[in-house]
Amino acid sequence: MELHLTSRGALQAAPPLAAHRPHFSPFTKPSLRIKNHTYSVPPIFSKGHSSTGCHASLATSYMETSAVADLDWENLGFGLVHTDFMYIAKCGPDGNFSKGEVVPFGPIEVSPSAGVLNYGQGLFEGLKAYRKTDGSILLFRPEENATRMRDGAERMCMPAPTVEQFVDAVKQTVLANKRWVPPTGKGSLYIRPLLMGSGAVLGLAPAPEYTFMIFVSPVGNYFKEGLAPINLIIEDNFHRAAPGGTGGVKTIGNYASVLKAQRIAKEKGYSDVLYLDAVHNKYLEEVSSCNIFIVKGNVISTSAIKGTILPGITRKSIVEVAQRKGFKVEERHVSVDELLEADEVFCTGTAVVVSPVGSITYQGKRVEYGNQGVGVVSQQLYTSLTSLQMGHVEDCMGWTVELSQ
Repeated sequence: MELHLTSRGALQAAPPLAAHRPHFSPFTKPSLRIKNHTYSVPPIFSKGHSSTGCHASLATSYMETSAVADLDWENLGFGLVHTDFMYIAKCGPDGNFSKGEVVPFGPIEVSPSAGVLNYGQGLFEGLKAYRKTDGSILLFRPEENATRMRDGAERMCMPAPTVEQFVDAVKQTVLANKRWVPPTGKGSLYIRPLLMGSGAVLGLAPAPEYTFMIFVSPVGNYFKEGLAPINLIIEDNFHRAAPGGTGGVKTIGNYASVLKAQRIAKEKGYSDVLYLDAVHNKYLEEVSSCNIFIVKGNVISTSAIKGTILPGITRKSIVEVAQRKGFKVEERHVSVDELLEADEVFCTGTAVVVSPVGSITYQGKRVEYGNQGVGVVSQQLYTSLTSLQMGHVEDCMGWTVELSQ
């Protein structure tokens, strides 16, 4: 597959890396060459790119790039690295998304009166792609992210791509940026799908137009500690979510609301914040962007999904892996008292995968776990899940999707 790309200056991709960067001309229309055929790529928000009267459709040819990006893979942190391309599709009042396009990564135009800017009508997802030792690329349970986005969209009065459209768009975006997928064991390609009300509104109402986008970035460990214990503080003044709210969906406002408590905690030397329920102020909910588990003997307990806790895909996977390994897993209310008496504590999430907790501080009292080392259960579950995600073991669960290159 041969790739040729030219684009307007306003859609410049990442800063040049060696000789792998496509040439951009400000005087030519964007175009893609896929399998010796050249296709026009209209500007992202051009007048000719109408979102009304569109039909749900899938792209069947994936744009690919070659070679490997020149990065310091040994010291890859969890931060944004500008890659080559992003995916974009539009939806008008009919509720159907247009055939999406892979375009150069860069700024987008949005109205100041867009629903997402004025009323927070937006969702996002997070998933990863991994490179196997043979060079092939695996996705991990992308259909679960698609389903979760659809559930969140229903709560936020938004249309959403079908599961098939979502997965197809993820494949296109990853293959277009495959040179940014880290070598085996050096990290992963973080995939960020976004769904937002991009249409203009003034009064409080659902937006008349929506945009579905995906961008990617190679990442290393989320916490600077890596697979090493993190230190949490329990927050009993601020709350992440309340019953009847949007804590159970991945809407953008859920994350902005935790920033203040997280900043205060990090200024005191903690890794992150653990939130309690807003009603009784004594049951565990979740960390800022992770689910939490406690271990006592052969029993692993985690907070039940009842509308205030995000149904994490890594959480769901860990529950199933643990059960297959013979652990008893309970999804229920878990109190602070139980947490402080646990043998082991760990967090799960797309970014962190499994992160052992070394200490919990609550109302001035600090409790340590496992002599500040990685717990046996945490290590066992981390190894099992990451081995499956990276293709080191046979996928008997049917969770991975290998991309055809």
